[in-house]
Amino acid sequence: MSELWPTTKVGDCCDILDSLRVPLNAEEREDIQGDIPYYGANGLQGYIDKFIFDEPLILVAEDGGYFDEYESRSIAYRIRGKSWVNNHAHVLRAKVGGAFAQDFIFYCLEHKNLMPFIKGGTRAKLNQAELREILIPNPPEPIQFRIAEILSTVDEAIEHTEALIAKYQQIKAGLMHDLFTRGVTRDGHLRPTRAQAPHLYKDSPLGWIPKEWEVSSCAAEFHIDSGITLGPHRRPAKTAHPYLRVANVFRDKVVLDKVALLEAFPGEVETLGLKTFDLLLVEGHANRNEIGRCSMVFNDAEGMLFQNHLFRLCATRIDPRYALLWLNSSHAQHYWDIHCATSSGLNTINRSKLGRMPICVPSDEEQHRIVSACFASREAEVMEARYLANLRQQKQGLMQDLLTGRMRVKVGEAGMPV
Repeated sequence: MSELWPTTKVGDCCDILDSLRVPLNAEEREDIQGDIPYYGANGLQGYIDKFIFDEPLILVAEDGGYFDEYESRSIAYRIRGKSWVNNHAHVLRAKVGGAFAQDFIFYCLEHKNLMPFIKGGTRAKLNQAELREILIPNPPEPIQFRIAEILSTVDEAIEHTEALIAKYQQIKAGLMHDLFTRGVTRDGHLRPTRAQAPHLYKDSPLGWIPKEWEVSSCAAEFHIDSGITLGPHRRPAKTAHPYLRVANVFRDKVVLDKVALLEAFPGEVETLGLKTFDLLLVEGHANRNEIGRCSMVFNDAEGMLFQNHLFRLCATRIDPRYALLWLNSSHAQHYWDIHCATSSGLNTINRSKLGRMPICVPSDEEQHRIVSACFASREAEVMEARYLANLRQQKQGLMQDLLTGRMRVKVGEAGMPV
């Protein structure tokens, strides 16, 4: 909180409209579907054909909010226009005729640490009485407007970039489907569709595929290894060895921020130590959609071990980059959906079923063309993702400086932002 500015309580600068909220269960919402947003603790929950509010408002999670993740996730969010709000979000509006800019109030609350105000229990809750006591800075109103304008400009850039990334992901999903059903010819183009040129295709266990392609299996195309089983037999070691867990392996990315350590038994590093271009595939996960997510190992993880809920796949003849794309494709996901089993709440796929999973094998040259086409389509998405990360970091820094008064802002002569 700024020492340069006085503070005020949320209850003194905002009308709290909680009494107007009306919760609806899923069955009730099903009967009145429409195009009006229905909001809950953490944002949009769906659409209905009725509304309670029709104005700009601030919503703050009452229960079920990301209170302990306030630095990286929003506690409050803005809504505009016709809306319906359930009883899991507080509804705030700057007092009419008061000396507070509503958007400034929002930014003061968006990433504020509310943990001192949260009541415990099975579901963390911010009661209205505690909400009213929360303090926010109270600079002159022209400065509030200017700060809100600066941060809103960054938010607009963030939203625009998020929309671009979503668009690129849709394009990529369509391209991936085409690449694994039509392939890429020597001139760099997709083959004509089967409807356009049926003579170019043949039937297969995976459906219609280019007639030059083979259908193989993971057992034939990879050396498959299971990881290390953890347990009390692994004593703390003086020289512990790094190993990767499910939490480190995502689609197309191995995250090394929180690599665990364990005692390595004699010979394990030599036989199970990871090598560059190895593939790691998730064998078990509570979320069925995360089964089979796969990533490639690069030199920063070389030599590490891996746990028993991961498989290591070493390509024997196909391009490992092509294999990575296939194992993260809709074809592979469809196979996991059919063949993974549930055990004690954990969805798993065993080694034999992994080995039987079919995989299309084009020629070496066409594999390379497919890889090039796919990664070229990702370049724009990757660039926008980096830009988005920079924008979010920029916003975080601006909020720390602007909302504490460490950064001075200029206003116009009439008191409005410049």
